[in-house]
Amino acid sequence: MADDPYKALGLNKNASQDDIKRAYRRIAKTDHPDLNSDPVAHDRFKAAAAAYELLRDPEQRARFDRGEIDASGQERQQRHYYREYAESDDNPYRQHQGFDDLSDVFSDLFGRGGGGGGGSWRGGAKSFDMRGPDQRFTLEIDFMTAARGGSTRITMPDGSVLDVKIPEGAHDGQVVRLRGRGGAGMGDGPPGDALLTMIVAEDPDWRRDGDDVETILPITIDEAVLGGKVEAETIDGPVMLTIPRGASSGQKLRLKGRGLRGEGGRRGDQHVILKIVMPSRIDAELEHFMEQWRRDHAYDPRGRR
Repeated sequence: MADDPYKALGLNKNASQDDIKRAYRRIAKTDHPDLNSDPVAHDRFKAAAAAYELLRDPEQRARFDRGEIDASGQERQQRHYYREYAESDDNPYRQHQGFDDLSDVFSDLFGRGGGGGGGSWRGGAKSFDMRGPDQRFTLEIDFMTAARGGSTRITMPDGSVLDVKIPEGAHDGQVVRLRGRGGAGMGDGPPGDALLTMIVAEDPDWRRDGDDVETILPITIDEAVLGGKVEAETIDGPVMLTIPRGASSGQKLRLKGRGLRGEGGRRGDQHVILKIVMPSRIDAELEHFMEQWRRDHAYDPRGRR
């Protein structure tokens, strides 16, 4: 990825967390491989996805800003200059050594001290084994799949088709790890993992606020005045909701525990916003009634309170 994740998102270090999320969504909508076949757009999207994965977590972002981790999220090691190290007493290879001694150097680097890989002797030659690299992808899912959980089918770069399990209550930026589906290993090293960063598509009927959700429920004039029971959609399916007498547009009714499942298994709430919808045609009877009602019961909802 780019050395500057902020630049990959078209932002600077003063950007807010909301700015970061909006920038990533904007790039995903124009440069996602499913929407844009241009290889340059694909590279921009990959860089933006990696940048968002790093910066979406405020704590991880702060560590990057302090220089504790690099743009890929790896710990930064203290730098040593070669000449300084070579001339120090800490360098075990400071004195001139022959080829036999150099074999121990490579043994330390690629065998006992290699960390990420190991080695074995095959046919008289040293073989280097290393785990394959992780590969990052972005997966867009619809709101209901994120809310209810489920599975979605994806095609990997090698052409294989996988069913990916989506956890209930999935959110933007959440990562699903597919073990062993990343880059190939070296030698006998195992393959890396595929990391899928999820983007939850916007839904015109639902708005998410943490683990709470909001929906708009249209009601008629008579339901607003007289009250009654009206069917309302929830994540779990339709329920009957009681509308109070004298309801107003914008009034919120809470359905406890009907939101998204969060940490610890607790579910948020659903807030239903009422919206009074006029009939498509005002007939003479309704017009006459309202004129008479206004003469006897006029009121000013815009007056000072």
